[in-house]
Amino acid sequence: MRDSIGVFDSGMGGLTVLRALRKHLPGENFVYLGDTARLPYGTKSPQTVIRYAEHAAGVLIDRGVRALVVACNTASGIALEHLRAKYSTVPVFGVVHPGAEAASATMDESGVLVLATESTVAGGAYQKAISRLRRDARVYARACPLWVTLAEQGIVDGPLTAAVVDHDLRGFDAEGPSTILLGCTHYPVFKGYLRKRLPGIHIVDSAETTALVVSAVLGRNKQTSTGEEVFLATDGIGRFKRVGRYFLGRPINDVELIDLQ
Repeated sequence: MRDSIGVFDSGMGGLTVLRALRKHLPGENFVYLGDTARLPYGTKSPQTVIRYAEHAAGVLIDRGVRALVVACNTASGIALEHLRAKYSTVPVFGVVHPGAEAASATMDESGVLVLATESTVAGGAYQKAISRLRRDARVYARACPLWVTLAEQGIVDGPLTAAVVDHDLRGFDAEGPSTILLGCTHYPVFKGYLRKRLPGIHIVDSAETTALVVSAVLGRNKQTSTGEEVFLATDGIGRFKRVGRYFLGRPINDVELIDLQ
């Protein structure tokens, strides 16, 4: 679909970004690609993440998108500059810097806890971005590798979720950082449990802040569009439709199966 905004993620988590983009740019056309066959990106090496991100971005560029949103935090932290250099004819947006800006603006002296995938935490993308914005900031980071799997299976509450989340939050309680930054687009589905687990916590979700940045840039050059959406996935079409609605907030009727190899 020509003159669309392309959005890609390792799976369905990026649908939270698409949901926010739709709210701020209601008349735009979107093409969303979830690389569900190679999920998760967060446990892969930087070289592999760059290769996968380039494959996904290339499919969207070939479909004529006029802008690209890297909705995967891992790919944003590792591959964003590579994609900007390779696809310099279109604006390429990531989710890390907008999320870091929002966390920096809202945190207090207790600091911020970044919850993200192994690759995002190990690469230090959020830690570095926040520290550049606020040199005095206390930035803690914790890898939560199982959260993506739970989210992709639609397991967002109940005893299994509680056990995994409680394990990954060990050492952090009401006396810890008052702000949590969800450094993976799959993690917003756990907001309800996080608020029960840590009453009064302030949760920063980079989807909304990213959508504000994209709309501020692209809204100045508004295209005449019809508000259409195309969904692409590399595996699990049935599960994409079934579970994706929890991320998107509405049903997904049609998904096209594609191969990135």
